[in-house]
Amino acid sequence: MGIVFKQSLNNTIITYIGFGFGAINTMFLYTKFLSAEYYGLVGVILSASALLMPLLAFGVPNTLVKYFSSFKKSEHSDGFLTMMLFMPLLVILPLMAIAYFANATIGNFMSKENPIVKDYVWYIFLIGMAMAYFEVFYAWSRVHMKSVFGNFMKEVFVRIGVAILLLGVYFDWISVATFLKALVVLYILRTVLMKLYAFKLRFPKIDFNFPKNAKTIVEYSVLIIIGGSVAVVLFEADKVMINQFIKIDNVAYYSVAIFMATAIAVPSRAMHQITYPLTAEILNNNDAEGLKKLYHKSSLTLFIISGLLFVLIMMNLEDLYQLLDPAYSQGFLVVFLIGLTKVFDAALGNNNSILYNSDYYKTLLMMGVVVAILAILLNLWLIPIYGLLGAAYASFAALLFYNTIKLVFVKMRFGILPFTPALAKVLLLLCFIGVVFYFISFPFHPLVNIGIKSSLVVLIYTWFLYKFRWSVDMYNILSKYIKK
Repeated sequence: MGIVFKQSLNNTIITYIGFGFGAINTMFLYTKFLSAEYYGLVGVILSASALLMPLLAFGVPNTLVKYFSSFKKSEHSDGFLTMMLFMPLLVILPLMAIAYFANATIGNFMSKENPIVKDYVWYIFLIGMAMAYFEVFYAWSRVHMKSVFGNFMKEVFVRIGVAILLLGVYFDWISVATFLKALVVLYILRTVLMKLYAFKLRFPKIDFNFPKNAKTIVEYSVLIIIGGSVAVVLFEADKVMINQFIKIDNVAYYSVAIFMATAIAVPSRAMHQITYPLTAEILNNNDAEGLKKLYHKSSLTLFIISGLLFVLIMMNLEDLYQLLDPAYSQGFLVVFLIGLTKVFDAALGNNNSILYNSDYYKTLLMMGVVVAILAILLNLWLIPIYGLLGAAYASFAALLFYNTIKLVFVKMRFGILPFTPALAKVLLLLCFIGVVFYFISFPFHPLVNIGIKSSLVVLIYTWFLYKFRWSVDMYNILSKYIKK
């Protein structure tokens, strides 16, 4: 767990730096420097691009991670890596042609409720393509156990760039139209820099002598497209569908709420960058005990951090909303519902890594398709009735169902659960702290109130973790910093 915890810690720090910039952008710069309409437009463009990304990537990021360890000492490694570089073009080139010839039709479909979206179809495709190849090059570096730079580019680079661009809008250095064009350039630049770093780790030698199991690899990639699409549908489709039924301003309000809830998932995202290839290696080596140990430790570590974040966000939410335009406060229940799903997901540890690197991924993918369809149907039903809350209800139900399926499936096939007695103790502690501090309020400025509450909770929480040593990894980290 040493390499996992070390890189996960570095990734978590980097990701939270990115989250800090993201918080500034999402809650202050976007809301102050762009109208709700244009902020909603940015949300639709990025969410639609994210929906395209798994298809344009052709499943290559996951395929590269799954199969690389079996080829890294093989004479076919260059052929395998060549496949990984060129496979996305099998989808990108045809879709580029479709986007060109059907631009007006696509634009009209996406702008039924909000005409402003019509002229930005190409932006969606270009950002989606940049996202796809970024993930390919990021996976290229992760299989070499180098995830920190890629995580910086993914979590920090774009957000710093967006902050600079938004300041440019505020000071009238650039127009909103120029900002949107620059956003596309920013994502393309990120991909180019990630490519240079990945090729520095291992420069590709183009070799069209593909591995003998190339057909199996392609089949896996096709299925992973489905898996990746399922995940993105569950997290991004709601914003696009809000645009189809109600005013685009609501996408802005929803985006702020979702961003707050997404903070809970940051530790999971950071740890998964390194646990994914490590899980693949453990499964390739048939190390059942190692898998169980990693499952338990990743679950406990992620739950400890994510559970704390959920409590901090919920007990400070009223103060947070006082810092924003009152219209954004309608997302309170959205934060709570989506936040709960993020905590549950964190408690599953490296569950996704186990499933997508196992021989059972086909069954899971089919289940995921069912859940994605369920999420879309729920959104179609609930958004016209309940607006933002309808999107939250739909996402909550779909994600809860999906995570439960994954939990049960790993138990049935591998005979292991992520939960331990230590996790139950942490849960009880979080419930106690959450209930007590939710009813405590201070009569100061919202930022001062947030600072006081958060400091008290973190001190009490870390004291319990250090005193009772429920997590060896967390105890070692706390001991290290306490001694310093």
